[in-house]
Amino acid sequence: MLGPGCALRSSCLPLLCACTLLLLPPVAPVSLPTPKPQERAKLLLVSFDGFRWDYLDRVPTPNFHALMKEGVQVEQVENIYITKTFPNHHSLVTGLYAETHGIVANEMYDPSLNLSFSMETDSMYDSRWWDQAVPLWVTVQKAGGRSGAAMWPGSDVKIRGAYPDRYLPYNASVSFETRVQRVIEWFAAPRDEAVDFAVLYWEEPDESGHLLGPESPLMDEVIADIDEKLGFLRNELRKAGLYEEVNLIVTSDHGMMQLSTEKIIELDEYVGRDLYTWIDKSPVVGIIPNEGKLDDVYNKLKDANPYMAVYKKEDIPAHYHYQHNIRIMPVLLEAQEGWTIVQNRTAPFMLGNHGYNNSLRSMHPVFVARGPAFRQDFVQPSMQSVDLYPLMCHILSIRPAPNNGSLMRVKALLSQEPCPPAPSVPPRIPQYSYAPVIGSMISIVMVVGFLIFYIREVTVKQLPTLPRGSREMSQPLLQEDMNLHFLETHRGFVSVRHI
Repeated sequence: MLGPGCALRSSCLPLLCACTLLLLPPVAPVSLPTPKPQERAKLLLVSFDGFRWDYLDRVPTPNFHALMKEGVQVEQVENIYITKTFPNHHSLVTGLYAETHGIVANEMYDPSLNLSFSMETDSMYDSRWWDQAVPLWVTVQKAGGRSGAAMWPGSDVKIRGAYPDRYLPYNASVSFETRVQRVIEWFAAPRDEAVDFAVLYWEEPDESGHLLGPESPLMDEVIADIDEKLGFLRNELRKAGLYEEVNLIVTSDHGMMQLSTEKIIELDEYVGRDLYTWIDKSPVVGIIPNEGKLDDVYNKLKDANPYMAVYKKEDIPAHYHYQHNIRIMPVLLEAQEGWTIVQNRTAPFMLGNHGYNNSLRSMHPVFVARGPAFRQDFVQPSMQSVDLYPLMCHILSIRPAPNNGSLMRVKALLSQEPCPPAPSVPPRIPQYSYAPVIGSMISIVMVVGFLIFYIREVTVKQLPTLPRGSREMSQPLLQEDMNLHFLETHRGFVSVRHI
């Protein structure tokens, strides 16, 4: 039996433990290191409108050839039908054929809206024309990136509720140099403001190609000037320290074909204007026959001229991918290469045009690219323009929207396998580590155990040593005390039950 001193020590143990806990330093939550999200690649897509693929070798183009040496070239890019500016630019940033993205021509009519669209009027700013597809700048922003656009067709329109983070409203009077400087500013901005993806558009050599014709010797100077503009862009990227960081793709929407006044098809010779409405312009013309006049108009035109194919909408060849949209007209007229469809010869005449069948080499655009994502000094024979969209999505590490392109057709352009789409990064939440708490508890247990052992040893030494004979006496005394405590306890218990 412990003495009074030992009992006192035992009663102090809880207090001692409490004091020990109070002396321990507070355990703060430990924030475990969070992996950094993968930094998105930088990509700039440039379009020189109407830059035909073979312009590269027509005059010295040192800047284009430098990009080819530093990166990749695709010799033949098959664009989409029809080979017009707005449909093809929208395909480049959606990866869709015109029948799917809905911008089927430069001039359109939508029966469901009962509205007309023209790239020459403010009708082009009506979002309803553009909402059938999601352009890449919107996809980038939804994935957490930032985008910019300098004059790209459709980029100053609110599409699916969004504009690019940075954009220039279309203004043809703004110089190429100003556009470039603005784009460079967007890429060079502080990290939380800099764009990851941008598009840049320039109207030439398309305008000169229409005016002069692509075979005119005067086009040589225009092509050389485009090369100088590309050189300006390269130098500005270098000055900003971005040249080795930004992936640069230079392409176009279409080529250009030389026209002749000897190759004109006049519809007035075959059908009266009072029977139909003219919608889009040559060389692929959509018309709406008056109610009840579809077969009449079609029959008058289908064999009218050997240089013009005529289709009812349902008979348009499937490989054109130009049938399944309400904005494609009931009758489609398609001129052969180099021919022009007009109502009569009083219409304005251009010496160069595009819009012809997309299988024609004269309609194919240029394609060169360089940057960390691309191989060097590599030439690929062909691709389709819709393949550019999944390629850009891979470079940017974002999940592409459904599209008509194929990454498999352009994977050879890449320096290595692209990274998978970057996962979304959730808000950073402090993570608590319980290791310090566990360590503190172990220390407490060890201290308490040591104290108990120490007290026990001291207590044993302080107990009086009993003679052998008195051991028999001690047991009855203890038992008697226990019996007495038992009876006292049960008396109280019995009395309680009786109450």
